[in-house]
Amino acid sequence: MFYLLFGLSSNPSSAQNLDSLYTVWQDNSVSDSLRVGAYGEYIWNGFLFTRPDSAFALAEEMIRFSEERNYPLGSSKALRVQGISHAIRGNHDEALRCYEGSKAISDSVGDVKGSAGIIMNIGILRGSQGDYRGALSSYEEALAIYEEIEDLVGISKTTNNIGGIYHDQGDYIKALQYYQRSLVTYDELGDKFQKAGTLNNIGLIYAQQGDTEQALNYTEQALDIRETIVDKRGLAVSYNNLGLIYEMEEEYPKALEYYELSGQLRRETNDQGGLAGVYNNIGLIYSHQEEYDKALDFYQQSLVIREEINERKAIAFTLRCIGSAYLGKEMYPEAIKNCSEALSIAQEIGVLLEQKDACQCLYDANKAVGNDNEALFYFELKQTAEDSLQEIETMKELQRMEFKKIMTQDSITKAEEALRVEAEYQEEVSSEKRSKMWSIAGAVFFLVLAGGFFARWRYVRKSKAKLQIEKERSEDILHNILPENIAEELKEKGEADAKDYDMVTVLFTDFKGFTSASEKLSPQDLVTEINTCFKAFDRIAEKYRIEKIKTIGDAYMAAGGLPEPTETSVKDTVLAAIEMQEYIAQRKVELDEQGLPSFEMRVGVHTGPVVAGIVGVKKYQYDVWGDTVNTASRMESSGEVGRVNISGATYALLQSDASFTFESRGKIEAKGKGEVEMYFVQLKS
Repeated sequence: MFYLLFGLSSNPSSAQNLDSLYTVWQDNSVSDSLRVGAYGEYIWNGFLFTRPDSAFALAEEMIRFSEERNYPLGSSKALRVQGISHAIRGNHDEALRCYEGSKAISDSVGDVKGSAGIIMNIGILRGSQGDYRGALSSYEEALAIYEEIEDLVGISKTTNNIGGIYHDQGDYIKALQYYQRSLVTYDELGDKFQKAGTLNNIGLIYAQQGDTEQALNYTEQALDIRETIVDKRGLAVSYNNLGLIYEMEEEYPKALEYYELSGQLRRETNDQGGLAGVYNNIGLIYSHQEEYDKALDFYQQSLVIREEINERKAIAFTLRCIGSAYLGKEMYPEAIKNCSEALSIAQEIGVLLEQKDACQCLYDANKAVGNDNEALFYFELKQTAEDSLQEIETMKELQRMEFKKIMTQDSITKAEEALRVEAEYQEEVSSEKRSKMWSIAGAVFFLVLAGGFFARWRYVRKSKAKLQIEKERSEDILHNILPENIAEELKEKGEADAKDYDMVTVLFTDFKGFTSASEKLSPQDLVTEINTCFKAFDRIAEKYRIEKIKTIGDAYMAAGGLPEPTETSVKDTVLAAIEMQEYIAQRKVELDEQGLPSFEMRVGVHTGPVVAGIVGVKKYQYDVWGDTVNTASRMESSGEVGRVNISGATYALLQSDASFTFESRGKIEAKGKGEVEMYFVQLKS
């Protein structure tokens, strides 16, 4: 993402000659503020992005000068430079200390604009560490200051960076709104340098939406500007993004061409972090084409740089790429080593996508060498990460759906506006009684225009139809995760309140023979068999209108009577339990005939009060709590294979129902519950 580093200069191409800047710094006849300003520009444009360690040392000289001359603003500016130097090198704690020191000085002398710029730097630092909430808070604080002092430069850069945060979070609507606001201000200022960066960001949004035409349009606009103003660092970014777009289109020769152009400029400008990214991208191109030796060469070059500048997230990504390349070469120990390191870092910094991909690599490698237990462990770990990512993706899908809706509405608005203008024109023609020739010409023009409007109307109608399909698909995804009314409440309010239920019937299942089956089946086959059973249970739950709550390993939990209570929920839940047992029994017969391992199952049911609601912030889950849940679990563990074991409470509600027969088991000791009355239940034959 293109974030704007607030400092002493934004556009290297507009800076004075470095020698001239240094001459001003050495000139004792000019004011302290001019000398410090020139030296700051000298460090920014000559060293900060190419030799950040040297920039740090030169800033020390600026601090000494400012302290000797009692010029605190000079010290503040120097500390900001040192903070950026630390940030570039990945020293986040040191960078924050420098920024805080700089802000304290600016605050003490009433430098409001300088304080806002430092707050922006802190926001950038937080964003680079994945602290999006903290970054957004800093940006909004800075934006309020810039708006109060009517600083258009500050407003434009801040809105661009806010757009970047929403972009990273997948909220493309808000990202585009802030980017467009930033563009308007850059046009007012005539700032082509920053405008190019924002155009590049908009291009990335369209690329992620799969709109290659628009992605290329905005990225090439940025490229044209950067070529005009000779911005080598910006050109490197544009070339890299063009490479990404063509890689997404699987046009690998073109992608490679642009990556190489980007790499050349990164070397010329000594942009080590950018160069590491380019090397990794080139490695991916070769991996796509199964040229693993070439891929590994570029991955290793990338890793060396990333370890030098300590980019943890990037290191995890490159290690996983290396592991995957070794997997492609069937060098499994090397694959396991690198992907294990990638997983460890990804877990440490909480990057779900890298966790999922590293687990996939470790599953494939361990399975290939016969480490079935290890393979199963990583397969299950991958599933956990995928579940979390799926729920995040669901929310992003809703955002994408809304994005497309807004784009369609925009098309409709433009068509309606054109029709309104045409209608006004026709009325004017009529009122002025233009000549017959003009009337005929106007009629012809109207017909041509109407044909265009008809084509636009057909396009809009098709867009609406596609939008409806996207909406329905997103709704299906969300309703697979949450009950429908809970999902609607979550979309409307951003949260869903927990609720008390007086009578809910909770069902638990658990497989017997899971351990022995795991010894006879491969990890993939074992998980496939569990999934086959649970899919059947899902269909049964839907049939009897009971709510699946969750799966826990080889256990399945569902509940009847929520989120909306029904008069038949107790009976429906017991019927579902019986049908699940029947399915497992039939499945066992089929697998036994094929000589394959199979499961047997216990089922327990209990009825009572619960609390139900959503838990989690990033990973939503609908769950239930209360003693009823614990008792239902004890009904399962105290039951018998092939039977449905219910509590006395559930029996009391069903005993007069002629559909069932009951077998009293008396009072049985249940762990943590003492003696509990239990019954076996089955359908009357």
